[in-house]
Amino acid sequence: MTRRAFIAGNWKMNLDRRASLRLAAALAEGLAAEERCEIAVCPPFVYIDEVARALAGSKIRVGGQNLCDEPEGAFTGEISARMLRDVGAELVIVGHSERRHLYGESDELVSSKLRSALDEGLDAILCVGETLDERTAEQTESVIARQLTHGLAGVSDSELPRVTIAYEPVWAIGTGHNATPAQASEAHAYLRGVLSGLYDDSRAERVRIQYGGSVKPSNAAELLTAREVDGALVGGASLEPDSFLQIVRSR
Repeated sequence: MTRRAFIAGNWKMNLDRRASLRLAAALAEGLAAEERCEIAVCPPFVYIDEVARALAGSKIRVGGQNLCDEPEGAFTGEISARMLRDVGAELVIVGHSERRHLYGESDELVSSKLRSALDEGLDAILCVGETLDERTAEQTESVIARQLTHGLAGVSDSELPRVTIAYEPVWAIGTGHNATPAQASEAHAYLRGVLSGLYDDSRAERVRIQYGGSVKPSNAAELLTAREVDGALVGGASLEPDSFLQIVRSR
């Protein structure tokens, strides 16, 4: 089955207000005629409102990079799904490797965050991926199967289309290394098999699985045309308009 590609830019903790708006404007202009891919950008929380306004009427969706699993309350420094919606976000990243490994987010917390996002009407990108030690120990499949299964716990058949999976091998993020197209395809095919077991073949075939891990213009075409790769979650290469545009156009 042919799935429409989904390419999302994760700006992480980069760019100031002016640079964020300049980038948004350049992408809106550069992608005005784009029909093949769905596009999203995920700026830092403090710029979501203005970036969403700048992209209003364009084909680019705006998302958050993280959220709290609670709807409201005494959770200093946290941002709820409702708050994200209120400032123009349509989707959110959950379970990014940096949240899991730098901030110790558990599979259970990631699942709770996904539940909160879906309940509030946000679509979600659920990230899974193994570390270098786990890959070396041949634990890739068990790790990503566990993360996917826990992450989707309680997600119904009807809600599944609102979730995109992002396979991001931790050993390939910000290291200059990336999985080969064959490695990405193998992991994505395995994840789709897990989805089939959790739901059924038909629903699993409809889920988009992005690749995330040092995607850049020089390797994008090879990765994005690989079997089972339905798009990309792009980090550093999404911070420059020319770079991100080249990635989108390489699909």
